[in-house]
Amino acid sequence: MDFIETRGNDGSKKSSVQFSEAILSPLASFGGLYVPEKLPSFGTEFLEKHVDSSYQELAKDILLSFGIDIEESLIDEALSRYESFDDPKNPVPVKKVKEDLYISELYHGPTRAFKDMALQPFGVILSSLAKSRGEHYLIMAATSGDTGPATLETFKNRDNIKVTCLYPAGGTSDVQRLQMVTEDADNLKVIGVEGNFDDTQEALKSLLASAEFKAALAKEDTKLSAANSVNFGRIIFQTIYHIHSYLELLRQERIKMGDSIYLIVPSGNFGNALGAYYVKKGGLPIEKILIASNSNNILTDFINSGKYDLRGRELTQSNSPAMDILKSSNVERVLYDKFGAKRTKELMEQLNSENFYELTPEELKELQKDFDATFSNDNEVLEVIKEYTDNGYLMDPHTATCIKAYSEKREKVLPTVAYSTAEWTKFSTTIAKSMGFEVDSDKEALEQIVLNYQLEIPEKIKELYEKEVKHLIIVQKMDIMQEMINFIES
Repeated sequence: MDFIETRGNDGSKKSSVQFSEAILSPLASFGGLYVPEKLPSFGTEFLEKHVDSSYQELAKDILLSFGIDIEESLIDEALSRYESFDDPKNPVPVKKVKEDLYISELYHGPTRAFKDMALQPFGVILSSLAKSRGEHYLIMAATSGDTGPATLETFKNRDNIKVTCLYPAGGTSDVQRLQMVTEDADNLKVIGVEGNFDDTQEALKSLLASAEFKAALAKEDTKLSAANSVNFGRIIFQTIYHIHSYLELLRQERIKMGDSIYLIVPSGNFGNALGAYYVKKGGLPIEKILIASNSNNILTDFINSGKYDLRGRELTQSNSPAMDILKSSNVERVLYDKFGAKRTKELMEQLNSENFYELTPEELKELQKDFDATFSNDNEVLEVIKEYTDNGYLMDPHTATCIKAYSEKREKVLPTVAYSTAEWTKFSTTIAKSMGFEVDSDKEALEQIVLNYQLEIPEKIKELYEKEVKHLIIVQKMDIMQEMINFIES
C-alpha cells in the first residue's frame, strides 16, 4: 500500500511512498503528514476471523492488511515486545466497571502508559530498518509526559539510533519526569524545555523541516526521524486495540456480532482518536467516537463549533497533564480524509498564519457524523476519581475525563468502551488529593494510597526513586537545535 501526503505534493518529494519510507522520514510536503492511500476493511468478515485470536495474531493481520513493506519475521519480532507486558496472553484487559461501561486498560507495558502499545513494537521496526540499510538516525520525541518514557525505553542501546527527548520542564508528573531523566543509555539525550508541550512539539516539527539542521546532521552521517504521532508508524499500532476492544466485548458476551458501541477517547494530540476513526471507517461497528478533554478544551470547541481558534488562548497546566495540548497534530489526518489535500493545506496554513480556521457548516456536519466531545475541569476529575475509587475501580486523571462523555454525550444506550491511558501510579499526587490526603510529593502520595487501599506499586515505579538522575539540562526553545547537534557530535 502507498502512503500519500495530507497537503499535496510540492514537487521535491515523491508523490507516494512505502510504509518504511513514511516512518523513516515522517514529514511530508508543505509540512504535512503521511496517510494510507486507502484503508483496509475491518467489518464482519475480518472480526469473525479474529474472535479467537490472540492480541499478537490480531495485530499481525492488521499490519499486513495495510500492506506494509516490512518482512513478516520483523513484524513477529516487533510484536513479541507485548510479551513483556503484565499478562502476555492479554496485554490489554477490558474490564466492566458499570452496567454498560467498560475500561480498556492500555497501560500494562513497561512505562505504565498507553504509548507502550505503539512504541514498543515501532521501535523494533524502525531501528531494524536503520541497521539493515546501514544508516544512522536521530529520533526526536516531544512529550507531554508519556511518549518520552516509552520512546526512551524502546530505543535504548539500539544500534544506529540516537534519541533526543524534549519535555516541558514542570509540565509532567514526578514519575513521568523520573522515567526520562534517570535513563542512562549512551544513545539517549533528555532535554527539559522552558515552555509547554506545544512549544516542544512545534520545535520538533520545525527541526524536521529545517534544512540547516539536516545539513548539520548530514555532516555526522545522520538522518532524522520522529517518534511522535506525526509518524504513521505510531498510528498504525493505535488502530489495533480499538478492534481488540470490540472483540473482547464479543468474547465476554456483552454484545453480538454487528452490534454498535461507543468509544470514549481521552485526547491530546488526537492519535488515539485517529486510530479509532480509521477502524470505524474500515467497518468496525462504532456508533460514534466521543472525545474527552481537560480544561485545555480546544478539541471540544472544534468538534462542537467547527472553529479551531488559538487566538488569545493560553495552555493551562491541569491535573491531567498528558492532555495539556492545544495544537493537536492528528486532526490534520482527519481533515484530509474528510475534505482532501487542497482544503487541508488551506486550513493548516491559515492555522499557522492566523492561529485560527473554521469549517463550513457542511464540513462540520460531516465531522460530527463520527465525533462528539466534551471536557472536564480539574475539580470534576477529582470527583470522578473519588467516586469510582469508592466503588472499587481506581483510575488515573486522564481516564477520569471520559466519565462526563459517558454520562452526557451518548445519544443511545449502548455498550461503551473508555480508554485508560495511564496507570494511577504515574499521577499519584492527584489521586491522593481526590481522596483527601495531604501529601507533598508523588512518593508520599504513592505510600499513602498503597497503605489505605491495599495496592501494590510496580517495581519499575518503585525503583525510579532509587536511580540516579542523568539528564539535568533545561534550555530555552532557541537552544534546542544546538543541544541536539552537540549530542550527535559527541
